[in-house]
Amino acid sequence: MDQADDRLDDDVLDEGALEPGAETGEGQLLTADLPEALAGQRLDKVLAPLFPDLSRARLQALIGEGRLSLDGQAITDASRKAKAGTYALLVPPPTPAEPEPEAIPLTVLYEDAHLIVVDKPAGMAAHPAPGSLTGTLVNALLHHCGDSLSGVGGVARPGIVHRLDKDTSGVMVAAKSDAAHKGLSALFATHDIDRLYIALTRGAPTPANGTIETRLGRSLTDRKKMAVLKSGGREAITHYKVEAAFGPRDKPLAARVACRLETGRTHQIRVHMASKGSPCLGDPVYGASQPATAVREQIAAAGLKRQALHAAVLGFVHPITGETLRFETPLPPDMAALQAGLESL
Repeated sequence: MDQADDRLDDDVLDEGALEPGAETGEGQLLTADLPEALAGQRLDKVLAPLFPDLSRARLQALIGEGRLSLDGQAITDASRKAKAGTYALLVPPPTPAEPEPEAIPLTVLYEDAHLIVVDKPAGMAAHPAPGSLTGTLVNALLHHCGDSLSGVGGVARPGIVHRLDKDTSGVMVAAKSDAAHKGLSALFATHDIDRLYIALTRGAPTPANGTIETRLGRSLTDRKKMAVLKSGGREAITHYKVEAAFGPRDKPLAARVACRLETGRTHQIRVHMASKGSPCLGDPVYGASQPATAVREQIAAAGLKRQALHAAVLGFVHPITGETLRFETPLPPDMAALQAGLESL
């Protein structure tokens, strides 16, 4: 759940030159004119009759994903008061109902009749979504587990209890039985999961140890991103510790930061590190300005082509047996090479 391989690039309202009703690779753009007489009422209630092919629940979900806009501004709160004007809604294309099994190698850390724990490589999406319909962890699990994979997550996301971003590596657990799926989901909902990530960051956050507590939600200015919000969104808490700083002592060029999640929101660590002025190295979305030349050279030498973020530890109580489980994986080659290079600064 920094999670979340939410594929925001596929979950946004494109401001490109779309005609109402036009079909694109990102879906169908629908528009509706809301008269002044309906202004002031709850937004989803008054819009529902204007989009008759969508249920009110589906409309609420699409609004929450940032797919509705008024005058070019994204709207993410379905309960807000409606304003008169022309609303644009981007309805995503349907994904295949049933992902196909694919013989993709998996690094299995643990497996029994109820669950499976894997070390997910960077570049693998957790489940099929627009832009990543094949080659996902779900495709690999369907081949590896066969019919034993839990169906609670739905036909598109069988077994998936939590997610990592496509380009975040590390430990993930998936459910093979419905009972395990429900039990694991409850653990994540109550934050009874030990989740530790390692981030290699631009500069070093200050203070060296601390807790970041914010509200996170979709950015109101760039719907391809998540952002710290003054209101709305969801509570997000990250505890962090600078384990090593690289470069000049008074002004580090980079750092290794351990981040322990108390909550698991979409892109939580990436947004939180960026909010401290120390985004993950290589992050194409939240990286903002470039790191120092010496750091860029080490990134190139290490072959890092994604955000330097690794889910290193996952611990939980087995929802069926009650056994305490804890899994830890080392940095993958690209991040390990980058850290070695940074240590020479």
